[in-house]
Amino acid sequence: MIPFQYTRANDVADAIKQIATDPSAKFIAGGTNLIDLIKYDVEAPSRLIDISHLPLRSVEPTSAGGVLIGAMVPNTDLAYHPLIEGRYPLLARAILSGASQQLRNMASTGGNLLQRTRCFYYYDTATPCNKREPGSGCSAIDGVNRINAILGTSEACIATHPSDMCVALAALEATVHVTGPAGARTIAFADFHRLPGNTPQRDTNLEPDEIITAIELPPKGFSENYSYLKIRDRLSYAFALVSVAAALELDGDTIKEARLALGGVAHKPWRSTAAEAALLGQRTDATAFAKAADWLLHGAKGYGHNDFKIGLARRAIIRTLGQAARGKPQSISDKKIR
Repeated sequence: MIPFQYTRANDVADAIKQIATDPSAKFIAGGTNLIDLIKYDVEAPSRLIDISHLPLRSVEPTSAGGVLIGAMVPNTDLAYHPLIEGRYPLLARAILSGASQQLRNMASTGGNLLQRTRCFYYYDTATPCNKREPGSGCSAIDGVNRINAILGTSEACIATHPSDMCVALAALEATVHVTGPAGARTIAFADFHRLPGNTPQRDTNLEPDEIITAIELPPKGFSENYSYLKIRDRLSYAFALVSVAAALELDGDTIKEARLALGGVAHKPWRSTAAEAALLGQRTDATAFAKAADWLLHGAKGYGHNDFKIGLARRAIIRTLGQAARGKPQSISDKKIR
């Protein structure tokens, strides 16, 4: 047993004060990822600061026409909230594709953004891992890397971000609200997560003494032409090998606006504005979808065991865009792809 202290934050200001005075402390809400990391000896915080009772559980419309989601809203509550089901069904579908019902009941919205990678070597403390111990090396590059990244990698790390919810949030162009000792600020979702570069130990641009307070969705939710497809080894309780969030605005069969993001392929949800631009003004057909897939996967590189991901991702992108164009989103219970 690793000894640690436990305290509870009374409000956001108290949470910030506690984390600022103890750099080795960790926030805990649902704990669905952190507890695993502690059990595997990957994390050994000196203190756990319980933020689960902070008043950040509301889902409310904003004056700008969007929706503000409190960081403590459980994933299940968010997926089934009328505002999300009705206006942002892409997000609801992505959430319900993740984990199990029990974990979704516990997991918080803010915590979902901060999940650590599920790379085998990150969890194996007997092997080198730059994310766990900077400068020690990346065992995955020449190891068993079937689940690892094919885009945005570096010589230091080929880990992937595991969240389903974040792929949808990237496609929807969400904004993250955070607060720290210097006050409140917002981070565009595209800038929240980081590529590994030479600092793979940093997953996000959230400062160590900051806390996520909310996620804001813009007014446009693409509630008619959308789809979320998750390809995984088994239907239940598995992380994505490849996932695709697609959202379209159509004028007949012509694409007026497109959003496209991938999961399971990079250190962050992968989105390419060039791929989206390639779809503008195009007809909703396989030729246009294939061109967008090629743009989105530009520069993709396999590392042996995960070479298959490149072809799999291309087929998944084409299929998901077709589903979005037809207004027939992927069924949550049907995840096979050929």
